[in-house]
Amino acid sequence: MTTLRTPALRILTVAAVVGLAGTTLTACGGSSSAASKGSITLYSGQHEQTTQSLVTAFEQQTGIKVNVRYNDEDTFADEIVTEAKHPRADVFYTENSPALDYLQNKGLLAPLDQSTLAVTPSKYNSTAGDWEGISARVSVLIYNPSLISESQLPTSVLQLADPQYKGKLAFAAGETDFQPIVTSVAHTYGQAKALSWLEGIKANAGSRVYPDNETIADEVNRGAAAFGVVNQYYWYRMQAELGSGAMHSKIAYFAPQDPGYVLDISGAGVLKSSKNQAAAQKFVAFLVSRQGQEIIAHSISYEYPLDDGVQTTAPETPFSQLQPNPITIPELGDGSNAISLLGQAGLL
Repeated sequence: MTTLRTPALRILTVAAVVGLAGTTLTACGGSSSAASKGSITLYSGQHEQTTQSLVTAFEQQTGIKVNVRYNDEDTFADEIVTEAKHPRADVFYTENSPALDYLQNKGLLAPLDQSTLAVTPSKYNSTAGDWEGISARVSVLIYNPSLISESQLPTSVLQLADPQYKGKLAFAAGETDFQPIVTSVAHTYGQAKALSWLEGIKANAGSRVYPDNETIADEVNRGAAAFGVVNQYYWYRMQAELGSGAMHSKIAYFAPQDPGYVLDISGAGVLKSSKNQAAAQKFVAFLVSRQGQEIIAHSISYEYPLDDGVQTTAPETPFSQLQPNPITIPELGDGSNAISLLGQAGLL
């Protein structure tokens, strides 16, 4: 979970989105009544700025108050398990699908309404119907052209462990965004090779194993690291914050269908223990509604909305032209294998 660095930009973005919400309110058939019609508690591991924009629009449309808590999604997943007999959350909204799969496997999520599930292509939803894909992101390389040329970059994720990149690579082993890449490598090459690969990239990164993707983006952009592995939106968001004149980095993709070229899904689910099931189901339905998807598309999260009719405003590679590894969302699983491998490599 990450937050904005520039308060002024956040105010502008929220204002713009609230304006957008106003223009689409009638089309969505909701009520703009400010009167409270109940409340729900949302545990959000997603980007704060976009979540708040979605919450504001939902409250305006439904009159349902949303109390939001923000934290890392893995922390929330463990907290929800601990709170199972005394639940506090109604909805869990994550950056990545593994945390939702983890709760689904423990039987803590309620089935979502079929009408809601039908909005998002089924390949992006839980196979059990217990959580739904909301938006997508893809892993890329961020690099500083003054330190390494595009032609010198690895084209395969396995090459990250090549000794030629010693002292040049940066990555964030503890980020939940990194787990799907580890899972993808293990799924493609097996456990032993995945562990050897992790040990190799640990050696190459040295002291450049950073706590999060924002640090990687900052360090590469200022020239402290030659290149790193992040999700694509970190670069676009940094560009929006700093302006093109302050950008000293670029992004590049792994070769098509390489195990490092991973499409991952942000999702949401309703807790089975929620005493506000109807309101919680409405909130998830809102996230995949045209209004919710447009808010995501126009936010500075720069994630891809999953509604085919909604396009991002950023000059990103169009969603339809991405060529990620064909690993499926169910195959990404609950992240436990990735966490185990990272632990064995001494990275967690």
